[in-house]
Amino acid sequence: MKRLTTLLATTAMACFAASAALAEKWDMPMAYPATNLHSENGAAFAKCVGDGSGGKLQIVTHPGGSLFAGNDIKRAVQTGQAPIGERLISAHANENPLFGIDSIPFLATSFEQSDKLWNAARPKMEELLASQNLVYVYAVPWPPQGLYVKKEVNSVADLKGVKFRAYNAATARIAELAGMAPVQIEAADLSQALATGVAESFISSGSTGVDSKVWESLTHFYDVQAWLPRNVVFANKDAFEALDEATRKVVMDCGDKTAKEGTAKSQEQSAGYLKTLADNGMKVSAPGDQLKKELAGFGETMTEEWIKAAGPDGKAIIDAYKGN
Repeated sequence: MKRLTTLLATTAMACFAASAALAEKWDMPMAYPATNLHSENGAAFAKCVGDGSGGKLQIVTHPGGSLFAGNDIKRAVQTGQAPIGERLISAHANENPLFGIDSIPFLATSFEQSDKLWNAARPKMEELLASQNLVYVYAVPWPPQGLYVKKEVNSVADLKGVKFRAYNAATARIAELAGMAPVQIEAADLSQALATGVAESFISSGSTGVDSKVWESLTHFYDVQAWLPRNVVFANKDAFEALDEATRKVVMDCGDKTAKEGTAKSQEQSAGYLKTLADNGMKVSAPGDQLKKELAGFGETMTEEWIKAAGPDGKAIIDAYKGN
């Protein structure tokens, strides 16, 4: 009996080892803190894939730039250093204008408009990513972007010379149009940059403001609702195609689920973030008429510039979005 028990135990251990050997682990670099909306979405996505594949594919998220810095994530996935990752896609607009479609100021200023614009752009976005050895998995928008500053701002003239965090081509162009001094800063470094005076203003969502506890350095938030940028999750094409068909379907189905649930979560949390800013002493308000008008003018200028840079594909996307 003892011999039989030993044999059964040995067989069970061998089966477990074989099962573990068949399981695949994917590391997923992410740029934002573990408590951030997008990092939480990534964790939910990873759990969905693990459950849906019966443990065949395990995705381990690495938030806060702990595995690769934000600006290195896309290249890491393209080259196979990581099999999957998440990136604020507009940060790569200098590679191709299409990556900046979601960050054209004042073009899409609500969740509904953002979804409509993204749906118009998504086929071309997937095609572009595929050309770079990447497979589009899902995307989730940030809450609408507002203006953080350390003083009252009534017009664009009040922003001249201010050190402004620029994290993509759109924010760098806004800085240029407003006469601000752009400084490239990743989200993980924002708190220190504000505390040391390297930056004294930026445009971002309420979520980023809460993550970075901006009230420790800044005083005002103007809810200009400039745009709703998206974080995109993409997989290395070679790694994705190496999965069996059933597992690939699980990944894409979980991506669709996460996109839907993450967008709803972003929308639900938007007002809460602004309340947290106000509760911590920041003055949260809508922009005055002059500032709003001047910023809208920047939007018109930048939409035309984007269409010119993006060419026929870009014009087709904007026309589809506007229903032309």
